[in-house]
Amino acid sequence: MPVKRIKVIYLLLLTMLFLTNCSVNPVTGQNEFLLMSKQQEITLGEKNYSPSRQAQGGDYYLDSELQSYVAGVGKKLATYSAQPDLPFEFVVLNNSVPNAWALPGGKIAINRGLLVQLRDEAQLAAVLSHEIVHAVARHGASQMSRGTLLSLGVMAVGVSAKEKENEEIVGLASQFGTAAWMAKYSRDDELEADYYGMDYMAQAGYEPEGAVELQETFVSFSKDKATGFLSGLFSSHPPSMIRVEANRIKAKTLPSGDRGRTRFQAAIRQLKKDELAYEAAEKAKKALKKNDPRGALSSLDKAVDIQPDEFSFWVLRGKAWKILGDTGRAERAFTTSIRKNPNHYSAYLERGVLLYDNGDKINGIADIKRSHALLPTAEGSYYLGNAAMEQKNYQRAKAYFEVGAKSSENVGSRSRAKLLILNQRLNPERYIRISQIQNRDGGMVIRLTNLASVSIGNLQIQITDGVAARELRLGETILPSESVNIQPERHALLNRPFLVKILKATVVE
Repeated sequence: MPVKRIKVIYLLLLTMLFLTNCSVNPVTGQNEFLLMSKQQEITLGEKNYSPSRQAQGGDYYLDSELQSYVAGVGKKLATYSAQPDLPFEFVVLNNSVPNAWALPGGKIAINRGLLVQLRDEAQLAAVLSHEIVHAVARHGASQMSRGTLLSLGVMAVGVSAKEKENEEIVGLASQFGTAAWMAKYSRDDELEADYYGMDYMAQAGYEPEGAVELQETFVSFSKDKATGFLSGLFSSHPPSMIRVEANRIKAKTLPSGDRGRTRFQAAIRQLKKDELAYEAAEKAKKALKKNDPRGALSSLDKAVDIQPDEFSFWVLRGKAWKILGDTGRAERAFTTSIRKNPNHYSAYLERGVLLYDNGDKINGIADIKRSHALLPTAEGSYYLGNAAMEQKNYQRAKAYFEVGAKSSENVGSRSRAKLLILNQRLNPERYIRISQIQNRDGGMVIRLTNLASVSIGNLQIQITDGVAARELRLGETILPSESVNIQPERHALLNRPFLVKILKATVVE
């Protein structure tokens, strides 16, 4: 397609998108370009809320009163937002990283690791109101819209530079990815969330200085190299003195309010009590990364002594025993984890893989399916692909392996190797190399070589010489890396120049 035509199409597309997708920011009242409707945002958030929570530790379940407390504060703040009718949800995640996030449509989460860094309910309100603004101001949708336009622009430039023929601009729907809302917000988005979030705080009766203190705390963390684990927070909510000063100026315009320190400290009492247990578990994770299962078990003994009902400690114990080769203890640890918390994917996956690899494929796959229903993972997909392959359900196996192949870990390379084998079974004709050689009499011979790792037979080929075409069925089975020749004396058509095409082939078991 000519370069000028590509540019014209791109400009027309941008113009059409801008004219048809202008929306009013509910928070600021300004016109903004968005590619998603409000209902699409709600649907996206609802679809991804559960798997996002699973992937980040699952819901904190040891203290249901804490969940109710945080949800209550969040819903109170949400009533003062520009879109109180959004289906807001608030949850505490069982994750040590001090972070909080919002999905489009008002699905909000805060990690227990952030709660223990806060001092009072006003600071909690600062966190939650900030996330509420991200949701209400549609910052996630804005991020996705900007990403879509960038992708379109890069693609248009790429097509123009290469002058590819007949290449079309892909549909916008393919640009909407679930990772977009996790992307780093712009500085303006962060300042906007701080500014209007403080308004929500004040209207709900909270002390706005809590938002100033929150940013001061994050800036101090960011300067401390020893707290590198905080990068999970800073990647999506980068702290800065600019935000501190902006919050300080804003706070002076708002009335003083409630700190709620007593209520907050009472609500996080269990978290504070278990703090040393989670610290020990973090040491265990580091030991496992260093392939030190004994050291990990030593730290986990301390963690379990403090809090025996935390399921994640038992998952880590199972991993340590697995490294040591004690499959019995590993299985019992994973089973204990499931008994402690049957609503998280990790122990099902670990136990399933353990059972499968040790010959109990039926129970192993049953566990992996339970895990996959809670959170599809690359590892789970790989094993489910193996099971589908053993049942000769090659299309389903391919779908599983394609998920596993996206991983950068070892399971990704294993999945890609399986895909190669599957492609041989699904498209064996693509693995027959066709060459033409001369025989001793100077005539042409067709040589078919099997490049696959499986035997291929029942070949149906088409031979065309420009005048006539005929189809031939070959009874020979071609073994891996072997060749067969089609002799010209058997097919008179070969006495003239010809083309050969494989029409059909099957794998021979």
